[in-house]
Amino acid sequence: MFRLLKLHDTKGNELHLLTNRFDIDADEIAETYQSRWAIELFFKWMKQHLNIKKFFGHSEQAVHNQVYVAMIVYCLNVLAQLNTNSERSYLQISRYLKASLWKSAHIWLRKIEGNGVP
Repeated sequence: MFRLLKLHDTKGNELHLLTNRFDIDADEIAETYQSRWAIELFFKWMKQHLNIKKFFGHSEQAVHNQVYVAMIVYCLNVLAQLNTNSERSYLQISRYLKASLWKSAHIWLRKIEGNGVP
């Protein structure tokens, strides 16, 4: 036995939610769905921007550490983009920085005017 809820999102679109929970009211189910959707969007962002495709450790601490390190790397890449006023995308800067770890070459994110540096 299921319960069908018809709700409207913030844009006015009608949503149909199917649940087997009869012990809570429709507003609470809608809030729960909205919270779960926000979590899904966060994980999507994390996969796309933090480049976390899988977790290497299984403990809670290992997962936290991997997320923290990935967030630090993301922030450093954004800072590199902002501090150099680069017009390159975050992805391009990330690729350049990764490549510079393995090659002994200087990588310039933008041309510095007036001092002869490429």
